Amino acid sequence: MELTESLKTLFITTAKALKGSSHRLFMARTVKELGPGGQRLAERALGWNRLTIRKGTHALDSGFICLDAFATRGRKRAEVHLPHLLDDLRAIVDGQSQTDPQFRTHRLYTRLSAAEVRRQLIAQKGYGDGEVPTVQTITPKLNALGYFPKKVAQSQPQKKSHKPTPSSII
Repeated sequence: MELTESLKTLFITTAKALKGSSHRLFMARTVKELGPGGQRLAERALGWNRLTIRKGTHALDSGFICLDAFATRGRKRAEVHLPHLLDDLRAIVDGQSQTDPQFRTHRLYTRLSAAEVRRQLIAQKGYGDGEVPTVQTITPKLNALGYFPKKVAQSQPQKKSHKPTPSSII
């Protein structure tokens, strides 16, 4: 069977509009209608992947639809690998935190930086250097727990300026 340009355009735009299992089922139904050699024709003329077509054909024949497991992809959170991490962070930072001095918010300010918290996790809680999260990971964890690093104001020495006296004014 020969595909016209209008059919090619129709099939390609429809396939791009669909996602997941409906995308694969559409491809499989189209290939079945093309008849014998339809997979190769769809691969050449439409640019479809034959493995995707086969997966859709299998779902169409068996009646079982393969669902995409998007939730299981990607890197797991640090708390999954280290279940006691958040408790250990709280234990370290609680002693070094204070409430908002003006009582405008419920935030807790801490004098510890994320780098110092990481060092204390290694020293006090027995984490290894390779297993403890990086500073870039600890910072949002502290913010999510409600702790915000705040610089401690250093006392500045007073400038020694002389007051003008009547004799110094000319």
